[in-house]
Amino acid sequence: MDAYDVLVIGGGPAGYVAAIRAAQLGFRVACVDAFERGGKPSLGGTCLNVGCIPSKALLDSSERFEMIRHDAAEHGIQVEGARLDLAKMLARKEGVVDKLTGGIAYLFKKNKVTSFHGVGRLVRQDEGGWVVDAAGTEVVARHVIVATGSSPRELPLAPFGGHVVENSGALAFEAVPGQLGIIGAGVIGVELGSVWRRLGAQVTILEALPGFLMAADEAVSKEALKQFQKQGLKFHFGVQITAVTPDESGVTVTYTEKEQEMTARFDKLIVSIGRVPNTAGLGAEAVGLELDERGFVKVDSHYRTNLPGVYAIGDVIGGAMLAHKAEEEGVALAETLAGQAGHVNYDVIPWVIYTSPEIAWAGLTEQQARDKGHTVKTGQFPFSANGRALGHGDPRGFVKVVADADTDRILGVHMVGPNVSELMGEVVAIMEFGGSAEDLARTVHAHPTLSEVVKEAALAVDKRALHL
Repeated sequence: MDAYDVLVIGGGPAGYVAAIRAAQLGFRVACVDAFERGGKPSLGGTCLNVGCIPSKALLDSSERFEMIRHDAAEHGIQVEGARLDLAKMLARKEGVVDKLTGGIAYLFKKNKVTSFHGVGRLVRQDEGGWVVDAAGTEVVARHVIVATGSSPRELPLAPFGGHVVENSGALAFEAVPGQLGIIGAGVIGVELGSVWRRLGAQVTILEALPGFLMAADEAVSKEALKQFQKQGLKFHFGVQITAVTPDESGVTVTYTEKEQEMTARFDKLIVSIGRVPNTAGLGAEAVGLELDERGFVKVDSHYRTNLPGVYAIGDVIGGAMLAHKAEEEGVALAETLAGQAGHVNYDVIPWVIYTSPEIAWAGLTEQQARDKGHTVKTGQFPFSANGRALGHGDPRGFVKVVADADTDRILGVHMVGPNVSELMGEVVAIMEFGGSAEDLARTVHAHPTLSEVVKEAALAVDKRALHL
């Protein structure tokens, strides 16, 4: 059998990054991954193939389409006859995915990572390490990293198929649905709803929770909901789905809202109610790999499972199901295996929703900070008072900084507005070093930039914003 120092099961953001970093550190590495797209092997997992990357490509294309149709005239640009070529838009999206997934294959070759295509299964432990069935070939590895990711959670009343789809199906509609229903008002629901609304669909989002984005800061979620409703997205909260009836032409959904039974008819229905860990075919039960009550692989703070030499990272261990969280775990684990001090600071992981306006946050909300016993002070500054935002024609939203009133340490930053996904980087860096609102406020920001809103929000923590 071929022998490796590290074998990674799964080629998504957690797995491929762990493999590359381990190879950089001098390990002999292999990765086994079963993902296919278009009938061909495709590294990158859900994120690159049917998640983060293709959805952002469509978000960008659809936003440009809407801008040309509705906002260009405000800039003195007259456009007549703009029309949608959906097939070409989808082909562009696939082209972006091809470049990035092909890039991972190139990086594997560059870093001498052996790649197996197929399912990876733990077989047994022997004196050389773990024997793993890598796509039908038995290999042995001293360290095995389980990074098998997650899959969309299926609603028992609405199994996937036909007009009922999950995220991958929602990225490949051959025509714009007239009436689009979405179950779940989370990140995937609002992003995909935004794409198809811009392209012409009437979008209705049904959410079981009583409010919108309840994990976000209340001020941000209220502002975002107002903007989305203004755009035409229809939301129903506190909904209980009682029946989903698909037929040849569409789907009928029956639900209760405020104790009243309601019925809605859709051409397509997207179900986006969370994700479940991928452990089928892993051989967990046969080798005694311990899973928790929800099916996630149980690990300690160093990503060690109950089996010596077997580790797990990414979506399959639960927590925030974010590609960048998974990547950082891959780096941390590879460095730990090399005797270094691998570490992930889960308190400052940024969250981003790539709608228009964008939503981003890191750290504690104001209410969470108070619940943890902090005496809190906050500062908020709107994009409507920012020259770059006004020049862009997009003054929606604001930045809010939450700081400890006693130490001035930044506890959280929350944003809704243009390009806030790109504004989070400096905030996370400041928070990573335990920085204060004063540190952020005293940092020179170029003028005119959107980032000045971050500076002004930090100034506002001590009631000394300059431009409001």
